[in-house]
Amino acid sequence: MPDHGSKPSDKDVGRRSVLGMFAWIGVGISGSIAAVSNFLFLRPSVSYGAPTSFRVGRPEDYRVGIRETFENERVVVIRERDGIAAISVVCTHLGCTVTVTESGFDCPCHGSQYDADGVVTGGPAPAPLEWYQIAVAPNGELEIDKTKQVPQGTYLNV
Repeated sequence: MPDHGSKPSDKDVGRRSVLGMFAWIGVGISGSIAAVSNFLFLRPSVSYGAPTSFRVGRPEDYRVGIRETFENERVVVIRERDGIAAISVVCTHLGCTVTVTESGFDCPCHGSQYDADGVVTGGPAPAPLEWYQIAVAPNGELEIDKTKQVPQGTYLNV
């Protein structure tokens, strides 16, 4: 006669043991996630934005007549006989980035046009492009400060 009520050996793993093991694994994973989340919560996640002051190289890197655009900073550096200047390439109409042309600046969004000094010559732009302060840093590089606007036509003599 077969023995249906045989006792399981110590090597056999029952359903309850497997479910219990999965439950403890779930508790461990949940605890790990909670610990990592708490750690990340304590670390500040502040973004201060792009720096308002940045360096663009040495004055001798710019020859007369050059207009070099710095796309990330949205500024163009211009070298003329009078000196070096920094002009914003942000359209004063709706904030699009204007493109530098031979005659000045053009806004691709709504057609505003500016002359070489950033003065509005056509389109819906209400004001000229901003000019920023440019100075020579202690290490000899040019430094542009976008928080300090200067009057149009202000060049740094170098």
